[in-house]
Amino acid sequence: SPDCRHQSRVCFLKSSVSPGDGMPKENSPFINNTDHDKGSLYDGKNLALFEEEMDSNPMVSSLLNKLANYTNLTQGVKEHEEADDDEGSAKTKKPVKSPALGTLIGVYLPCLQNILGVILFLRLTWIVGTAGIMEALAIVFMTCSCTMLTAISMSAIATNGVVPAGGSYYMISRSLGPEFGGAVGLCFYLGTTFAGSMYILGTIEILLTYIVPSAAIFKADKKEDEPEALLNNMRVYGTCCLTLMSLVVFVGVKYVNKLALVFLACVILSILAIYAGVIKSAFEPPDFPVCLLGNRTLKNHNFDHCLKTMEVDNVTVTTKLWSLFCDSPYPNATCNKYFELNNVTEIQGIPGLTSGVIRDNMWGDYGPNGMLVEKKDQLSVPALDTSQDINMPYVANDITTFFTLLVGIYFPSVTGIMAGSNRSGDLRDAQKSIPIGTIMAIATTTFIYISSVVLFGACIEGVVLRDKFGDSVKGNLVIGILAWPSPWVIVIGSFFSCCGAGLQSLTGAPRLLQAIARDGIVPFLQVFGHGKANGEPTWALLLTAGICEIGILIASLDAVAPILSMFFLMCYLFVNLACALQTLLRTPNWRPRFKFYHWALSFLGASLCLSLMFISSWFYALVAMLIAGCIYKYIEYRGAEKEWGDGIRGLSLNAARYALIRLEEAPPHTKNWRPQLLVLLNLDSDHVVKHPRLLSFCTQLKAGKGLTIVGSVLEGTFMTKEAENIKSSMTTERTKGFCHVVASSNLRDGFSHLIQSAGLGGMKHNTVLMAWPGTWKQATDAVSWKNFIETVRETTAAHQALLVAKNVDSFPTNAERLGEGTIDVWWIVHDGGLLMLLPFLLRQHKVWRKCKMRIFTVANMDDNSIQMKKDLQMFLYHLRLDAEVEVVEMQDSDISAFTYEKTLVMEQRSQMLKQMQLSRTEREREIQSITDESRSSIRRKNQTGASCSESGPSRPLQETQEEEVAQLIHDRNTASHAALNDKADTGPDRVHMTWTKDKFLTERNRNRAEANMGVRDLFNMKPNQSNVRRMHTAVRLNEVVVNRSQGAHLVLLNMPGPPKNRGGDENYMEFLEVLLEGLNRVLLVRGGGREVITIYS
Repeated sequence: SPDCRHQSRVCFLKSSVSPGDGMPKENSPFINNTDHDKGSLYDGKNLALFEEEMDSNPMVSSLLNKLANYTNLTQGVKEHEEADDDEGSAKTKKPVKSPALGTLIGVYLPCLQNILGVILFLRLTWIVGTAGIMEALAIVFMTCSCTMLTAISMSAIATNGVVPAGGSYYMISRSLGPEFGGAVGLCFYLGTTFAGSMYILGTIEILLTYIVPSAAIFKADKKEDEPEALLNNMRVYGTCCLTLMSLVVFVGVKYVNKLALVFLACVILSILAIYAGVIKSAFEPPDFPVCLLGNRTLKNHNFDHCLKTMEVDNVTVTTKLWSLFCDSPYPNATCNKYFELNNVTEIQGIPGLTSGVIRDNMWGDYGPNGMLVEKKDQLSVPALDTSQDINMPYVANDITTFFTLLVGIYFPSVTGIMAGSNRSGDLRDAQKSIPIGTIMAIATTTFIYISSVVLFGACIEGVVLRDKFGDSVKGNLVIGILAWPSPWVIVIGSFFSCCGAGLQSLTGAPRLLQAIARDGIVPFLQVFGHGKANGEPTWALLLTAGICEIGILIASLDAVAPILSMFFLMCYLFVNLACALQTLLRTPNWRPRFKFYHWALSFLGASLCLSLMFISSWFYALVAMLIAGCIYKYIEYRGAEKEWGDGIRGLSLNAARYALIRLEEAPPHTKNWRPQLLVLLNLDSDHVVKHPRLLSFCTQLKAGKGLTIVGSVLEGTFMTKEAENIKSSMTTERTKGFCHVVASSNLRDGFSHLIQSAGLGGMKHNTVLMAWPGTWKQATDAVSWKNFIETVRETTAAHQALLVAKNVDSFPTNAERLGEGTIDVWWIVHDGGLLMLLPFLLRQHKVWRKCKMRIFTVANMDDNSIQMKKDLQMFLYHLRLDAEVEVVEMQDSDISAFTYEKTLVMEQRSQMLKQMQLSRTEREREIQSITDESRSSIRRKNQTGASCSESGPSRPLQETQEEEVAQLIHDRNTASHAALNDKADTGPDRVHMTWTKDKFLTERNRNRAEANMGVRDLFNMKPNQSNVRRMHTAVRLNEVVVNRSQGAHLVLLNMPGPPKNRGGDENYMEFLEVLLEGLNRVLLVRGGGREVITIYS
């Protein structure tokens, strides 16, 4: 339907078969879609197999229908005109007109009009005179090559897909990404805005210098004040002109567009008048005499005759020229010394094409500010006193001239090549018109400029060429005196041309700013995206006028031109880079219709742009780059979340691929080793992260460096996978890294898959960080601690380090700042030096910066602890780590009764959990029986334990026994309740069979007898000696660590490995629990089996 294109959702063509066609509705749910929403989208039988995907994958016919109705006319100038016309009238919907402009009207002529302008009329003759024909040709060649190469790159980008209105900004931002796009878009905007000021200054210069010089408000009394007076006049009139133009643009863009053709006609007529004048000068040169005093050029505003004295009625009288150099009009007056010594001669300002003056104009004549314009081959007698020369009516340089300055002033005369691509929305076939029109326009203007340089040098006298404001030819525009039929053709033509160009800059720049603002990549520009009801960018126009005013206050055309040169060159530089980058990366989407491009040409264009920037003005070049750099970093900092499939993204992918392949070649050296973390997160039932502090700790450990993969496992299928909560937690905790969520049928397999497959190539994790399963004793089943132990085993098998954080919820957040305190390292076994490295890395972060590092190591009876301390200090010195060293001596002591009982209780609990498959009806009685048995058993064993041990535990035995009994009963009750609740569903109660009363009683008595037998065996068992030794180590080590490190901010401890025999897994958890008892923040560290710290540089 015609309304389809106005809706954001996909429109589908309905089937031509209607229910009234005699086709009976079938009741099969496969054929008839019962979902009314989907039925309204697609109601046909031919493609019923695909109907469920119709909302995401439209039918080809509907897609092609949409494309046929598509127009890429944006809210540009045409719509603003239509909106203006519609105001007050009935709001009838106009059919959207398809774009109809061809190459000539749509691209060639707008480019021509934008390229030819103020510099050609006001400065080209002066550039030719100052630089000479050869150097002027070099300037033209360099700048035109730069724009031609840029046009080739631009044509490739413009023909690679549909370019909506927005032109160069759109092309660069979609090719190089939002950061570069924003930076270059704003550079282009500033360039266009300053171009507006340059055109306005050009308009005022023509008005005040050549049309109505008497309109000047500020007039100079002295000759040296003339430049300042001219600048002040420019500021006043420029501001008035800017206000007027802004009002015209604000009231209606349609007036500007209607006048565009008039302005273009002015430019073309002016150029034709110049060529006509050149041809006429070959056989009939115009009469514009120039007066020379010696070899110095005179301003002939205030005298008519180029004579010192003249005969009037046979009487010699002095002329007006005499009174300019002498103190009185009488022949005996005191005159300027140079005036006395030299004669006055008159030469033709335009000797003509065949005069041979071209030889004199081949080479340049640069000089400082105030240098007099002299004819080099003319004889003159120098005067000794030159102090008064500044007050005499000589033509002099108003600025210091040098080659690079002229490049900067000239460059704006070749800008404007984007005019065609900016109108891409209005073209019939943009992909064909933009390359042909733009390249033809550049070729035409290059020919005009080169021919102008040669013809000006061949026709006009050198002193007149170097006379910027035409003072030597009675204040005429120098290019105007060459033109035919009259200088006024050029003066009026250039005046209207500058007016039109200024208006177009003030029309184009706000729209460009509006496009950037609406893209939303520079947040502080959002306000400039709004405008009038018809979309006219009012706020953007105000800002543009404000920036324009800055250029007008500078007031000198020669000072403003290099500024806008910088911004345009920056823009062209990035257009070339975008094309080169896309070509070299071989992006699959890079398929331009324009085939005559090459990455080498684009690089040459980019280098030429960069060279021209620094040639024109190194200072302005650095400022422009700084502005672009600041915008780039700002957009990057604010996080422009735009995905435009840009080339920089492609470059990042290529660089990443190259780096990954290089990393794969060899394992990292110890010096380069850093913990590449895989953080294993557990989620609760609502998929919220259980321990967000684990991410905080990870951030503190990494300080933003190295690889971080945050992994988690969701039970279920791949369809239900979601990772948004983890990503938001990572953002909250400022963890920079990757999120990797695996969906698995159970957690065990999921974590196993993560450890095996997370990462890519050389960027794989080498360290796993996880939280201690704090509720493993209270868990309803053994899954949590079994998962934990299996993870420990798998990291060991994969030669990866393991960090286990206990009480992780008490770890500091990123906002906290820990005061004076210590990070204590208990170095019991050496497994690669990770224990030493971790505190050093943590202390790089501001949370831990004030903490001191202490290293404790354990000495046995046969070790020399004093020597150990010295060796350890030397080792740390070589490692360049600042830490206090302490060697803790552990005396050999016999296994205490407390340890023995702790082990026994642990084994009994373990055995008991295995046997707890009791029916629901038996539960309370059995628990009571267990409690009674445990009391008597513990008393009995304690008596034997006490008689066996020579040295008792450090605290009274009786207290310990009572505590242990209470703990055991508590644990047992909790565990049995939990276990039975969990297992009840699978117990005998769930078996549905036909029972007789006798059979039921027999079965119940047998179950009860078996259970009681198992329980009595349990309390007659003796603890395993290996377990007793392990428990002894855990208890003793815990005493020592708690004694020394209870107040530490963090304790790092070697993590013992799990038993090889899986039968003792639960005991292993108990050993670790005992080892860590009484400590607040603990990090258990298990090395990956390789050295991670070295003493070598």
